[in-house]
Amino acid sequence: MKARIKNALSRAKCAAIGAAVGAAVGGLVSRNAASTGGALGGLAGATLADVRSDPDGLFAALRSDESDDPDADAAAE
Repeated sequence: MKARIKNALSRAKCAAIGAAVGAAVGGLVSRNAASTGGALGGLAGATLADVRSDPDGLFAALRSDESDDPDADAAAE
């Protein structure tokens, strides 16, 4: 349950950052573009967080197989 909450908060944080950046860039153009940029930025941020959290996803080759937690390694054996 803790992992699900952590993933949801991570996804929400990335979506909020994406929305803020999109709205800022769109705000340079017009008020309507700020709204659209915020929506698209939020979608992009949530998608990026989802891709990053997927263990078999795009960044799987970049992750190490070893855990930083020695207790988790001992429990797996």
